[in-house]
Amino acid sequence: MGLVYAEITLKNAGDVSNARRGIIKEQEIRQTTVQAMVDTGASTLIISEAIRQELGVEVESQDVVTLANNAKEVCKYTEPVAIHWENRHINTTAIVLSDINEVLLGAIPLEGLDLVINPSLQTLTGAHGDQRVLRV
Repeated sequence: MGLVYAEITLKNAGDVSNARRGIIKEQEIRQTTVQAMVDTGASTLIISEAIRQELGVEVESQDVVTLANNAKEVCKYTEPVAIHWENRHINTTAIVLSDINEVLLGAIPLEGLDLVINPSLQTLTGAHGDQRVLRV
């Protein structure tokens, strides 16, 4: 199986809430659409510092993490980011890595969006078709 990419829209979740409350206009929501690499080996959403700044999400904390290559790096954890894929969305914290050139869509948001990889088509698809099933 090769690499799988998906077009997702990332939004500042605080802006989304403020627009819903009428504090800002819908067109003022900071957002970007990207081709994200689907990486089931990553735990969550991984973004670059440039995307963090574009979305205007603040850093909530920092921690040392161990990367897949066993290197240790201090990374930033952001305020919630809204991930939109087709008719589904979820809010999650993003991890900001310094030397990353692409967005990684990890296992936790995939589970929350109820998405799986279709290996024959190399695409994302709903785990339960068009119906979103959440395990609570």
